Amino acid sequence: MTPKPRNTEESSLRSLAFKSIVGVTAILLSLTACTSGRDEAGDSAAPQLVPLSELAGLTLHVGDQKGGTEALLRAAGELDNVPYKIEFSTFTSGPPQIEAATAGKIDFAVTGNTPPIFGAASKAKIKVVSGYTNDASGDQILVPADSAIHAVTDLRGKKVLVGKGSSAHGHLLLQLQKAGLTIKDIQAVFLQPADAFTALSQGQADAWAIWDPYTAIAEKQLKVRTLVTASGVANGYGFGVAAQSALRDAQRNTALSDLVQRIARASSWAQAHPQEWYAKYAAAIGIDPAAAALAQSRSVRLSIPLNDEVNASEQNLTDLFAQSGQIQGKPTFSDFVDNRFNDVLSQFFVKSQ
Repeated sequence: MTPKPRNTEESSLRSLAFKSIVGVTAILLSLTACTSGRDEAGDSAAPQLVPLSELAGLTLHVGDQKGGTEALLRAAGELDNVPYKIEFSTFTSGPPQIEAATAGKIDFAVTGNTPPIFGAASKAKIKVVSGYTNDASGDQILVPADSAIHAVTDLRGKKVLVGKGSSAHGHLLLQLQKAGLTIKDIQAVFLQPADAFTALSQGQADAWAIWDPYTAIAEKQLKVRTLVTASGVANGYGFGVAAQSALRDAQRNTALSDLVQRIARASSWAQAHPQEWYAKYAAAIGIDPAAAALAQSRSVRLSIPLNDEVNASEQNLTDLFAQSGQIQGKPTFSDFVDNRFNDVLSQFFVKSQ
């Protein structure tokens, strides 16, 4: 029996999770068994862009997490005067977004650095089409404040909560590798954020590998401390992922070209107007303003090019997942990258952090 939330913030977390589940259940229930194997047309040349005026009847389906993408676009005014309709669906994490994109149920979603790797391993019909960066400090491994765990090596034999296929999953593997451990040396328990929050708060786990805003919510609401952050360990990348079916369609491809620019502009706006963004973000997703400010002060993702450096870093992480037995095979990450939007995004690019 699931315990009742003990406070307002936990209620908010569960509300977010419930909305995510409700929003995605309709999508996932409609997914037929997705065909494994590369989409034969997945690497075809990009269709010619059409005038934006021809997109009036188009609906672009966009996956979201915790309202983050929609909230960012709306706060920055980037949902004003869009020449096509955007329909957002909320997911609990990145992997279900990859599944939905593979099935053509969504056209685009922003994820962390790990969901596309799981997509590549399952031969998902997706392409990484835009890249983002931050210093990864919002990805952390948290432990109870009074825990005897003070180093990653102390996690040996301990129960560690993590979302499977999430950026936190990648961060956990990297920290274990750095400490001379593997995932076999710990008890990894795969849980979505709301359930992990409850488990840690009730003393049912020893540590939690998690990302913002859940990291910030836990820091503000639970008696926890940071064991390690991903800064200097993980690459801090995020990615815009598109369905191959959308990239083949001239109208949807044009809308995606426009959308990724709107996201880049919105991220630049958020960096330039932090206090306004923090307040709007907190209101949009219904979390404590202090937690929202903490999360967004370190987790705004700025645009970077999809290039050899990004591919190499992601390939290293892909190889680690394969070596750890967390994915099947040894996929080549660059096979799932399409940099067709690099040129239109170049004006927004920043140096990787």
